[in-house]
Amino acid sequence: MEIKKSLKLNLKRTALIGFAFFGILLLWQVYDTWCPTFLTDIFARRMYGISSAELKSGDPEKILNVQWLVGIIMALDNLAALILLPIFGRLSDKTKTPIGKRMPFILVGTVVSAIAFPFIPLFFHYNNVVGMVIMMAIVLMFMMMYRNPAVSLMPDITPKPLRAKANGIINIMGYFGGACATVLGLVLVLSKYINAPDSERSIWTIEIPFLIASLLMIVSALVLFLTIKEKKLAEELKEDMEEGEKLAAIETPVDDDKPMSQANKRMLFAILGAEFLWFMADNAIGTYIGNYVIYYLNAASSSTSLMTIIGGVASVGGFAIAGIIADKIGRKWTVTSGLILTVLGYILMFLLARPTGIIAPKAEHGEFTFPAILYVVAIARGFGMALVHNCSFPMVVELCSSKKIGQFTGYYYAASMSAQTITPILLGLIFNATLAWNILPLYAMFMTVASALVFLFLVKNIKSHKVENVKGLEALGNDD
Repeated sequence: MEIKKSLKLNLKRTALIGFAFFGILLLWQVYDTWCPTFLTDIFARRMYGISSAELKSGDPEKILNVQWLVGIIMALDNLAALILLPIFGRLSDKTKTPIGKRMPFILVGTVVSAIAFPFIPLFFHYNNVVGMVIMMAIVLMFMMMYRNPAVSLMPDITPKPLRAKANGIINIMGYFGGACATVLGLVLVLSKYINAPDSERSIWTIEIPFLIASLLMIVSALVLFLTIKEKKLAEELKEDMEEGEKLAAIETPVDDDKPMSQANKRMLFAILGAEFLWFMADNAIGTYIGNYVIYYLNAASSSTSLMTIIGGVASVGGFAIAGIIADKIGRKWTVTSGLILTVLGYILMFLLARPTGIIAPKAEHGEFTFPAILYVVAIARGFGMALVHNCSFPMVVELCSSKKIGQFTGYYYAASMSAQTITPILLGLIFNATLAWNILPLYAMFMTVASALVFLFLVKNIKSHKVENVKGLEALGNDD
């Protein structure tokens, strides 16, 4: 009788790999929170000759008229990512260096991005739209060099049955990075800068978050480089990886010497199609929520940061238990449950009445009280999408061998980045046509429902073999 090798997840090593994701989410959170508002303000000056604060008080609907331009700039960055992510994934699969195949891309991408990042608010402050957009493009290009290899590092050294739990840990590490960015947003309130007259705008209000993000990105990459010896670990874990391959939850076994089976192709396309749709929704909220709060709710931007922190805490909770839930009900139903919960959050957001004119404005900057129901929305969205993201990426890399992890990671991010290329432009045009900020939750709700239907009906519910994993605290392993 064949005795199966017990597989156990090394918690400390997985958390250290998560430092790569820490840097990624830290940068994205700062970028997505601040850059759309920078662009709104700078285009208001170009088109109308005045700042967005002056425009808001005089003709607030014109703020919506510039959102299509904001969407185009945000989408062009994502278009570059759509092209570059698969390229860097394939390149890293084939790279051989003394420090590993992923680490060179991680180090170079981090350093260049960190150097360029603080120049974005500098050019914005001096009303230089060309310089600002060029810096945004440089940051995005080199983060793509970093992102795919960094994310591929986890499945490189984690057996397939353990990847959902490992993905939860590295995502929690990533959300610590996002939390750092949102704390900065609470301390340095963007709306105070945007709503202030030009003579009272301090560059340090917007420069400090970018400088701190750059510093923490470099620190996180150094921690990763000094603690994760990529080549050594790949050799040590070879036997575990082979055992994990036998236990993969796929319809037909993966064989690099044969074409991908039709069953596995159908599953891959269904997952990527659903992923495209839920990222259409998720990126719409991520791109425009700052402007929604400042220009529609007329509330302080610090409320957006607090909402992000609350959503981040909910996400950490989701990532912490998603692997356990998936072990009980399967990855398919875990993802579907997360999408349903997210849709319920968007329904609440859509039914929310604009508080302006109902609640008395605050004295400072004439801002209105932020509606507390949006914190509930943030919890539902944060927890729900954590279930989705935690299980979907392992499902994609489950369909390939260890030789193609970077390539399939590229497929995963190509689906997400294509959505993030299209959705800012599409929604910006819808804003321009409808002049209605409340279209944002309706749009997100529609896309999330569509993704749930695709995932529910087209992804086959393949349950794992009964894997003889170590149980309890021992399953988390140690550094031995």
